[in-house]
Amino acid sequence: MNLFSINTGHFKLDGGAMYGVVPKSIWNKLNPADENNLCSWAMRCLLIEDEDRLILIDNGMGDKQDVKFFGHYYLHGNDTLDKSLAQYGFTRNDITDVFLTHLHFDHCGGSIRRVGDRLVPAFKNATYWSNEHHWKWATVPNDREKASFLKENILPIQESGQLQFVEVNGELSMVNKVSFHSSGIIADLSILVANGHTDAMMLPVIKYKGRTIVFMADLLPSISHIPLPYVMAYDMFPLTTLKEKKSFLTEALEKDYTLFFEHDPINECCTLQQTEKGIRVKEIFILSEIH
Repeated sequence: MNLFSINTGHFKLDGGAMYGVVPKSIWNKLNPADENNLCSWAMRCLLIEDEDRLILIDNGMGDKQDVKFFGHYYLHGNDTLDKSLAQYGFTRNDITDVFLTHLHFDHCGGSIRRVGDRLVPAFKNATYWSNEHHWKWATVPNDREKASFLKENILPIQESGQLQFVEVNGELSMVNKVSFHSSGIIADLSILVANGHTDAMMLPVIKYKGRTIVFMADLLPSISHIPLPYVMAYDMFPLTTLKEKKSFLTEALEKDYTLFFEHDPINECCTLQQTEKGIRVKEIFILSEIH
């Protein structure tokens, strides 16, 4: 098995929204805001090469929205999905599986592309994976979250016939492990389910070169979100996120997990240690340094 970090570009979001109740006088030292109070964030995906499978975890924002939409998010940087795939000798047609942690536009917007007046799968040879709980949540969205669930990113996946659901069983109010092996992709991939950010978000857990790597999605968007009170205002159920973070960080410390960050603008991976202030970063490194 090989893992590759796939950078799809950077975008900007309001710093206050990203750090919730934490005051700007503190968070601005961690990710300095521009004159509009916006901070830069990555859209970093993960590619798993395992024998005849090429699995892409999330796919960024895509490029099919209009100028007004992109004007809200200030896309910047030179990275694109296609350029990052090409760096490792792949194209989007090589992708066999697209695993979607959740269906917010910055995680699944690249799933669908616009061809003339049609919306078609951007990965024509891939199976797209979600789960039924989250799919229902996203396709019948609540008023607070519906701006993040864009129907043009979501419905064409199902209409294409390329959508399949991972079976997510058990109590969904906590972080729970669900085996992905039953879906027939790879044996070394399991899933943590979290519900504070959005209903039934899935975090892939991968056994790789003697390590356990967790793709953090939006449970921990960045290293700066590791302290417990650092919970996004975007989270639907912030007290659930707080509970999930505490549970996850305790397990991650005990079992020496490696955390892979989707939105951290600088840092890809870290391990954890116990300090007087609580669980904090131990080592920071990039994925390619794991041997």
